[in-house]
Amino acid sequence: MSTGYIIVLITSPSAQVGEQIAQAILKEKLAACVNIIPAIHSIYAWKGKMQNDEEALLVVKSRAELFEQLVPAVKAVHPYEVPEIIALPLILGSQDYLDWITTETQT
Repeated sequence: MSTGYIIVLITSPSAQVGEQIAQAILKEKLAACVNIIPAIHSIYAWKGKMQNDEEALLVVKSRAELFEQLVPAVKAVHPYEVPEIIALPLILGSQDYLDWITTETQT
């Protein structure tokens, strides 16, 4: 069952950069809420080398129909060459909360 709502995960090099990204997408009403988890430890492969970095994680609440607009909006302010921008379906949620997401995002 799809509700049409998504959780988007975006990593950034710092909480400060994450806040800039959050403000940009909230201003455009591409998300209703962005939680910033300021310190995550990321280990990943990049251009053939193992990377080991401290990053921030953004947890974005939005709607699936806005994802194609959200991606370029994030890339416009994100410093990474290839930022992580992945969406997971929000399968269930309280109706009041889902209604709030709808109210606070583009219609």
